[in-house]
Amino acid sequence: MKRFIAVAGNIGVGKSTLVHLLSKRLGWKAFYEPVTENPYLADFYYDMRQWAFHSQIFFLIQRLRAHRQLSLYPSSVLQDRTVYEDAEVFARNLYLQGFIQQRDYDTYNELYQVLCESLLAPDLLIYLRAPVKVLYDRIVQRGREYERRISIDYLRQLNTLYEEWIASFSLCPVLTISTGDLNYVSESKHLDTILSKIHEKLSGKDMVIFDEFDHD
Repeated sequence: MKRFIAVAGNIGVGKSTLVHLLSKRLGWKAFYEPVTENPYLADFYYDMRQWAFHSQIFFLIQRLRAHRQLSLYPSSVLQDRTVYEDAEVFARNLYLQGFIQQRDYDTYNELYQVLCESLLAPDLLIYLRAPVKVLYDRIVQRGREYERRISIDYLRQLNTLYEEWIASFSLCPVLTISTGDLNYVSESKHLDTILSKIHEKLSGKDMVIFDEFDHD
């Protein structure tokens, strides 16, 4: 049976790493964030109010295209970041900060809602969460040039919106994992635990959140 698992969460929470490890263990196809360069990004950083709407429309198109590709893939898939959080966390954050005007945000949101009606919903959403300080330290440590502008305040705003979004997400079952004290790269038992919980959720069991691990 074909399965579709999406992995969501804030910047630096460990989405891509988990998708990669799960893909290797499960033998499923991994779909990562689109790498197409946003032609509005330079203008957006120069004048966010002028170009935020255009930039988010471009990202929305890329996310929808990626979602369609994975829905057509013939076997089980894992997705790194979803169209849902791009719209309901990142675009919403720009709107709340005043970078997208009400009229433009209403248009964006209506387009997103209409298009989502035709999307294949995941069989399971894995939501990764971590404290802001942990996220910031991880981002600094990996040293990506385009992430140098990211501040603790920005991560805190996103964390708040992520928690609001996941609290109302109802398209599929959700498995919530706190990654602050979790190391599924070097601790195989942590990855084993995640895989066990995934199988539980896909089989319809009720466990949805686990935050504690045995650190023997």
